[in-house]
Amino acid sequence: MEQDYAVEAVAITKRFGATMANRGVDLRVRRGTIHGLVGENGAGKSTLMSILFGFYGADSGEIRVNGATARIRSPGDAMRLGLGMVHQHFMLVEAMSVIDNIMLGAEGGLRLRRGAKAVREKLAVLARDYDLVVDPDALVASLDVGQRQRVELLKALVRDARILILDEPTSVLTPDETAKLFTLLRRLHAEGRTIVLITHKLREVLELTSEISVMRAGQIVASLATSQTTAAELAEAMVGRKVALRVSKNPGVAGERVLEARDLCLRGADGSVLLDHVGLELHAGEIVGIAGVSGNGQSELLEVLAGLIMPQSGTLAMFGHDLPPGGRHPARLRAEGVMHVPEDRQGCGLVMPFSASQSALLGYAGDRAFGGLFMNQAAINADCRAKMQAFDVRPPDPDLVTSGFSGGNQQKLVLAREILRHPKILLIGQPTRGVDIGAIEFIHKQIVALRDAGVAVLLVSVELDEILALADRILVMCNGRISGERRPEMTSERDLGLLMAGINAEAA
Repeated sequence: MEQDYAVEAVAITKRFGATMANRGVDLRVRRGTIHGLVGENGAGKSTLMSILFGFYGADSGEIRVNGATARIRSPGDAMRLGLGMVHQHFMLVEAMSVIDNIMLGAEGGLRLRRGAKAVREKLAVLARDYDLVVDPDALVASLDVGQRQRVELLKALVRDARILILDEPTSVLTPDETAKLFTLLRRLHAEGRTIVLITHKLREVLELTSEISVMRAGQIVASLATSQTTAAELAEAMVGRKVALRVSKNPGVAGERVLEARDLCLRGADGSVLLDHVGLELHAGEIVGIAGVSGNGQSELLEVLAGLIMPQSGTLAMFGHDLPPGGRHPARLRAEGVMHVPEDRQGCGLVMPFSASQSALLGYAGDRAFGGLFMNQAAINADCRAKMQAFDVRPPDPDLVTSGFSGGNQQKLVLAREILRHPKILLIGQPTRGVDIGAIEFIHKQIVALRDAGVAVLLVSVELDEILALADRILVMCNGRISGERRPEMTSERDLGLLMAGINAEAA
């Protein structure tokens, strides 16, 4: 019966220029369930959810909420109907406080002080009931990723949203933060709220949901009871072919030492220790994985090695030569064959208002192949188009603004830019963050192929199964230090987890 559905999308079609994002989509989400929505990057999931939440208008079709036709022309309309959405890339104003962000669009009239008082009271209740504790007066810019997501959830819960849409909610969370989020979602579900969960992580969707809808090429191609499907079946429905869920690789053969860091020390602007006498070696033809809870120095280590940050002390040698401070400029390192895929693709790897061809050019605009000082746009577009084809970036449009691509396709654009430059050393952070299962298989194959071709790969990932599958050696970081080194075949997630907490499993 229609009244059994909290939200329905009926024959939804949406086109962006020549790109058909949604093709007659029919989606029905039962009231009081956790409903999974999966699909490849660019399959149309986020577009459909943005239509439900009023960011986009559908070209045709109908939205129903609790069985009644709904005209949702803005997020304000959606929120008045009881919908709330947590976006993959947070919709927060960093220069404003937490409470100001939460009040945006729900100020409570001209008397802001009265509205703020009511919001503070609601935040105190939510902190008590759901353990969603956050300082209302803190600037969003000062919060870590997990706290920012908490603010996004609070924005919806303060408005008492009964239908929650979460777009890739765990793509930037640590395992501990993910576990806490799952506990919260189960509690909200137990209270009768309806949750739509968009994720690329099949283990998560199988663990949390009761029903799963699969999108491919802008359409719903399958709707399944979670209890009656498997990860392999979901992956095949998403991609349209069988997908290898395990990394296939031969044992690596480490060659000459190409990178050596000794006693790297780095302090933050507030005096906090970010890197504490870190040392490591990287050899040609090996993948070294760095595991650790976010915020323990992995990001800073990558940035130091890429020349983006200068440490206060320590030595760095590449290809047998010590690098003086002047030799650590990113452009100098790129010229030597050191390529870098940053962890934060939007903040560091791309420029959102640029076209795809311009983002694909970042760091290499001076190449003669592109005309040098006088830019050859035809050559730039042709190069971008070739990269898009090689890495299956969708849509393959060099002129499309970078922000118009899904997060996974933005990631593939960065990977194509760096990997296709034939690196000697590849520094790569969170390579599959927000990427679909088919693209993960492709990216993992690319990384292994680079290793087999003699490239030295330093890989940072919060996904322990990814580290265990890809790495030839694993370094674990805790509190800015290397807390241990392991071989993947001689360790476990538990052992690595203890090292991530600063506990040596053998001593324990």
